[in-house]
Amino acid sequence: MDDGAGIEQYWRDARAALPHLPEAVPEAWAFGATPAHADELLALVLAGVKVGTASSLWDYEATGDPLPEVGELSIILDGRGEPRAVIETTALEVVPFDRVDAVHAFAEGEGDRTLEHWREVHERYWRTHSESPRGYAPDMPVLCERFRLVLPV
Repeated sequence: MDDGAGIEQYWRDARAALPHLPEAVPEAWAFGATPAHADELLALVLAGVKVGTASSLWDYEATGDPLPEVGELSIILDGRGEPRAVIETTALEVVPFDRVDAVHAFAEGEGDRTLEHWREVHERYWRTHSESPRGYAPDMPVLCERFRLVLPV
């Protein structure tokens, strides 16, 4: 797992490649709840297939983590905690779980990219890995995020 020095070096390299990037190192995080899931989802991001993600608003409330903002950059880590990509948040919308649409499910790029698959996978994820004691509910607030890959270009 990266001790932070690797993330700082990654950001210095990113800024050398793209000098317009800000000096401050963005938050670094991985998709999913397991190393294998992080690697699988990162591969979809790097392939340009995954351009969206979803988070439980309840999880943000439980952890106190700040909500992402449009224009915010993130360093995406692989399953070993190594920095591998930079994304920029381009859109955010909070909707009830049962109102997430097929367009967003497709943007997430997982499985067969259908809404049915998205609902099955995300319900299971929040039932198993939610950081909120509320876990999952059909009308739970979901933060649907769109992003673009900044690095690697």
